Amino acid sequence: MYKGISQNDLGERTDILDNISKDVGMKMLIRSMNPRVIAADEIGTKEDVEAINYGVTSGINGIFTAHGGNLEDITLNPILSKLYDLKIIEKVILIGENRNVRVIYSK
Repeated sequence: MYKGISQNDLGERTDILDNISKDVGMKMLIRSMNPRVIAADEIGTKEDVEAINYGVTSGINGIFTAHGGNLEDITLNPILSKLYDLKIIEKVILIGENRNVRVIYSK
């Protein structure tokens, strides 16, 4: 988003939230819009993890990004490790410096 306008065409059935925290936005979408998938970039707070858990237990799929160089970075992170411990994470994909993509964890 830039000045309230989406900079990418994500399709007709895509809603983009702007100027709201991720956790509040995810919970608001789950309660009011019945999404099939929620995507959020750079998760990393306890509230983000709680909102993701709420979404998953409500039957919603998610695509989320977070910083880390390997699976150990995630499992040692006190916030992100909760997603791993709750068995919410199905797949971890690492995007390298050269934009090479590889799966480093798959449930």
